[in-house]
Amino acid sequence: MVDVDGPGRDLRGLVLPEVGGLVETGEAWEPYRLLGASGAVVRAAEVYFAQLQAPGNPASTLRSYGMDLLWWWRFQWALGIAWDRATQAEGRDFARWMQLADKPVRVHWRHRQAGREPERLPTPRPAPGTPNPVTGKPTPGRKYAASTRAHSETVLRGFYDFHLDRGTDTVLVNPFPLDRSRRGSRAHEHHNPMDAFAPTRTGRYRPKVPKRIPKRIPDDKFNEIFAGLRSNRDRAHRVRSPMRGQPPPPGRRMSWTAWPGRRCDPSPRAPSPHGSVEPAACWSSGSRSSRATAGSPAGGPAPAPRSRRPGATR
Repeated sequence: MVDVDGPGRDLRGLVLPEVGGLVETGEAWEPYRLLGASGAVVRAAEVYFAQLQAPGNPASTLRSYGMDLLWWWRFQWALGIAWDRATQAEGRDFARWMQLADKPVRVHWRHRQAGREPERLPTPRPAPGTPNPVTGKPTPGRKYAASTRAHSETVLRGFYDFHLDRGTDTVLVNPFPLDRSRRGSRAHEHHNPMDAFAPTRTGRYRPKVPKRIPKRIPDDKFNEIFAGLRSNRDRAHRVRSPMRGQPPPPGRRMSWTAWPGRRCDPSPRAPSPHGSVEPAACWSSGSRSSRATAGSPAGGPAPAPRSRRPGATR
């Protein structure tokens, strides 16, 4: 047993043993099973999987949670500690190990069956952190990502909370507790609705996940894709896709309400301040008078104003 207030263990040379595993059963009632070092089913994880399946979570969620449990079980096997005897010291050391240790380099199971070594693989992977030439997104690094560590902390904290609420006699403490500021109270308790929500910390060992950069594509690559399209319909879809999710220009609103004889014509185009081309007939001004006449068919009557119930005020 390690003191939680002490410096902890020396985890520099710790290597997780490749024992146990998460196997897919192909059954709807039990999609995945967590196997121990001896090949037996881990009953604590089996009950937890049933709890996850009850609210309607898909099998992919059970697999994701099972992989986090497998890491935690292998970490405890390497330390020689049972899962129900882990303390906050083991939770702290596991969080430190995932933050500082390198990810294990293993041969894919397809190449492992063929007897190939890592240096003899047919297509070597790019170096960790190499940016993608099109999107600029870097390849996975040598360390575990902050989102991976945060997901693992959430899964393990929920796993031990489930067994504590269930009344498992052998579980005495949650190795992944809440932050000290959250103990005995819920998040945003007695919050003033006139004030903004302040950021709160959830788990004591939960890392801070940085905000991700939105996906992008360079202009030259977009032009290559646009030049390879063969139909105007596909070109219209590709022109519209970069604008989805962006607000309209200042003073204008997107109008999709059409009356007989009016439709969004992609032929007359107007430049957009957001850097793409938009159909001019799909834009209408924000003023009431211009909305009554904008887009009206040539020589046709203006659309009738909407009726309001008696006594209604704007």
